[in-house]
Amino acid sequence: MEIDLHTHSSVSDGTEPPAQVIAAAVRAGLDVVALTDHDTVGGWDEAAEAAGALGIGLVRGIEVSCRRDGRSIHLLAYLPSPDDADLEHEMALARESRLTRLDRIVDRLVADDVPITMDQVRAQVAEGATLGRPHLADAMVAAGVVVDRDEAFRRYLHDGSPYYVSHYAPDPVRAVEIVVAAGGAAVIAHPYTDRQLRGVTPELIADLAAAGLLGIEVDHRDHDEAARRELRGLADELGLVVTGSSDYHGAGKSNLIGENRTDPQALEAILAACWGTAYLPA
Repeated sequence: MEIDLHTHSSVSDGTEPPAQVIAAAVRAGLDVVALTDHDTVGGWDEAAEAAGALGIGLVRGIEVSCRRDGRSIHLLAYLPSPDDADLEHEMALARESRLTRLDRIVDRLVADDVPITMDQVRAQVAEGATLGRPHLADAMVAAGVVVDRDEAFRRYLHDGSPYYVSHYAPDPVRAVEIVVAAGGAAVIAHPYTDRQLRGVTPELIADLAAAGLLGIEVDHRDHDEAARRELRGLADELGLVVTGSSDYHGAGKSNLIGENRTDPQALEAILAACWGTAYLPA
């Protein structure tokens, strides 16, 4: 069984609608795919309809934005109830905060003579999508400021940039507790990406495990072999499952859907831990 548990659609910062993400998963030979847009369940219904029509298993999920000591941390929430009041409240706060955050980032860019406007940013956002820095990057590409999203983040939009502005996000321990209480399974996403900026340590992962974290996304293109070995050892020590995934964003990133995959036994453990939303088998 071929499984990819981390993809994004145009409902957040991917470039393809949910149905196209599902179709891409089928073309890649996947048997199961998870749609995990940032802080929203807005793509779930379209993805479920497409998965049923195309005969692929669907894990409905969310990538929850978290923050600890000013550093960004991402948590994959699989199959939580979308109607859980605490989860819904946290996602709404994060989405609302992103709106004002981009206004402030654009103000800083304009003050430094970078030619970009919020109208140009909004033109890149699909209706109902969660606004984020990738949409600003797309606007900068369209305006000819940079050649692609990678250059936009490398030069202007990375977390250490002078133009960077934070947005609301819960502490990751609290986020794990909320996901578990909503009937979902929590897996920390690509924890050693930009390790010196994100501040994810073995101690933090241990704290998350104590709060109910189920697994670690180990096999990800942002993790080199040394990072993967260390994370596998940590998962074994803490009794956590290991996942692998693409973090697919369509044309928004070079990541190829299915380029890293999850073992079926890890998926079984995730499904066994969830009661908030039903898994949709092929």
